Amino acid sequence: MSNKYTAKKIKKKKDYLSIIWNDDFESKFHFLWLRDNCPTAIHPTANMRVFNILTVSKNIFPKKINIEKNKLYIDWSEGNHKSIFNLKWLRDHCYTEINKQNYKSPYIFWNGKLKSNLNKIKFNHDKVLKDDNYLKKWLEFLHSYGFVIIKKSPIKKKSGFKIINRISHHRETFFGTPFEVINIPKPNNTAYTAQALRNHTDLPYFEYAPGYQFLHCLVNNATGGKSSVVDGFAVADYLRKNEKDVFRLLTETYVKFKDTDYTQKAIRILHSPIITLNKNNDFNDIRFSMAAMGTIDVNPKKMKKFYEAYQFFASLLQSNKFKINFRLEAGDIFCFNNRRVLHGRTEFDPNSGNRHLQGYYIERDEILARLNYFNNLSV
Repeated sequence: MSNKYTAKKIKKKKDYLSIIWNDDFESKFHFLWLRDNCPTAIHPTANMRVFNILTVSKNIFPKKINIEKNKLYIDWSEGNHKSIFNLKWLRDHCYTEINKQNYKSPYIFWNGKLKSNLNKIKFNHDKVLKDDNYLKKWLEFLHSYGFVIIKKSPIKKKSGFKIINRISHHRETFFGTPFEVINIPKPNNTAYTAQALRNHTDLPYFEYAPGYQFLHCLVNNATGGKSSVVDGFAVADYLRKNEKDVFRLLTETYVKFKDTDYTQKAIRILHSPIITLNKNNDFNDIRFSMAAMGTIDVNPKKMKKFYEAYQFFASLLQSNKFKINFRLEAGDIFCFNNRRVLHGRTEFDPNSGNRHLQGYYIERDEILARLNYFNNLSV
């Protein structure tokens, strides 16, 4: 066993145990944390915590501690209970060490230059279905780049479910699954027209917008209709480094997104910043859709500055510096993180041919959960 998993010294302090490991690192394990994480606290098959933290007091402490054969034994002051911990488990879950680690973002930012190397993010449909290692690689690229293209998929309607089912289950919305991206009369969404679509994220008016979107191209022989894609995180990162005031306004200002689909007996309204961050100050999501933006109702003192920031961000999202234009071919599945990557298209001529895509949503949670499974990530 590695030196780091062998304990050299253990001491009981006022409210925690101090373990000095053979690599001289000191871990601190507080008493309540240890009692809460006793191996007996977890159900053996359900893998859920069955221990009730209210059955002990805040003053609980170890009456007796000792280490034998790479295990820590604790006799507790309450409940006539004994805990037995593997030292390796304790070191692997040492929050002293975890909180000293520098955060590394899982995201690979990209801009318009990626167009010259698109083969890097192209994957074969049948290999994704048949090979778990290839599936894992696809999901890793999908998570890190936020954008991949699956090639040579069937062009049969609803066949995109095969790819979704290799991950988990789909996210249902009022558009149905799959939703049909075709030119129709009296559309309830501008996606269902032949008009150009500015780069946007889908459904920003939902509290939890769909995590990923898969657009399966069944036919595309009309004139026009080129797809566009842009890494919203890369643009936001550019703002954070070069336009700090713009970045601050877009991360702190809550704006209104609204949907009044005439086919629904519902009006969806949500206020959110356009750029949100997570606990590590990394990017969480981008909500951006000129089409779904409600009437802005920010404070009058901020309105001018906000609109200037909003307009500047929009200009970068539509710029050739960051966006990629490409043509979807029949059998392509355009897969992207809908809370990071913005997508759009140029206008097409419906009289020149057909353009028919079928769309699917799947949660970001499902992508990450499948990757955690493949990586055997401990919890």
